[in-house]
Amino acid sequence: MFSLIQKRNRFFALSAAIIIPGIFIMVYSLISTGSLFQLSNDFVGGSIYELRFLNEGATEAGIRSVFAQFNDPNVTIQQLGEPSEYKWSIRGEFQSDAAVTNQIVEALNALAPLDRDSLRIEQVSETVGAEATRAAFLAVLVATAVVTGFIVIAFRQVPNAFRYGACAIAAMIHDVLVVSGVMSLAGLVLGWEVDALFLTALLTVVGFSIQDTIVLFDRIRENIPKHLGEPYETIVNRSILETIHRSLATQLNAFFVMIAILLFGGESIRQFIAILFIGLLTGTYSSIFIAVPLLVAWEKGELPLVNRFSRAANEST
Repeated sequence: MFSLIQKRNRFFALSAAIIIPGIFIMVYSLISTGSLFQLSNDFVGGSIYELRFLNEGATEAGIRSVFAQFNDPNVTIQQLGEPSEYKWSIRGEFQSDAAVTNQIVEALNALAPLDRDSLRIEQVSETVGAEATRAAFLAVLVATAVVTGFIVIAFRQVPNAFRYGACAIAAMIHDVLVVSGVMSLAGLVLGWEVDALFLTALLTVVGFSIQDTIVLFDRIRENIPKHLGEPYETIVNRSILETIHRSLATQLNAFFVMIAILLFGGESIRQFIAILFIGLLTGTYSSIFIAVPLLVAWEKGELPLVNRFSRAANEST
């Protein structure tokens, strides 16, 4: 029988080779920019202008000069759709009242006639991002507690049921770190900004990772009484081989859809889909190659700090 579990140290090394540079990138971003990620207006507050000109008279330099007149020279300017559509998205770091906003619109209109019907201006408060972050953090904490409790109860007939819950959470943290590292790098290189959609993608990845891991653990739980006397490592490897085809088939359907959206979807959703794609990819990987091998390594006493703590707890009782 082909054994994936025997190669667990290679999988751990591969994950470390991705996560550790990602942590260094986030630290570098924190030192150089003051934040782990490039933050959008959802987190720092400001204004969002989405507009369409009627001809090619407006350029990025011209738009930037308009906002520089109103003390916001560092606006983020992005052209939407095809160049012939003359659509632009401008994100600034200051909030303006109605009078100043009207002056900005008139200055933009002087560059080239604006399509007033498609004009959208939104003032964003930084408290929106803070509240969304707080809610996402609480959601992850609640999910961690619920999942651990559920696994301990559902796997109560399996020896060391708590280990299953702990390994599922470890795989989830693995995925969060991978996605966070990629997002931090993309912010420095591509200018990607963390917004509410990024938090949505991250929470989706967390739920997916846990669900996929539980499916694998449940098959291990079913196989333990069926194959009494077999080494634990053999039972776990058998369980992976029995479920991996279903897991990969399910994920491939989602991946093909996301690739299609990345290639043909709109610019506004492309970043969200890219992060979601990376998150689901690492979620599939971590369920098979991190959570389950980590469980085996724990069972075989290959986690020195964890096993030392467990022995100390047992001796104290």
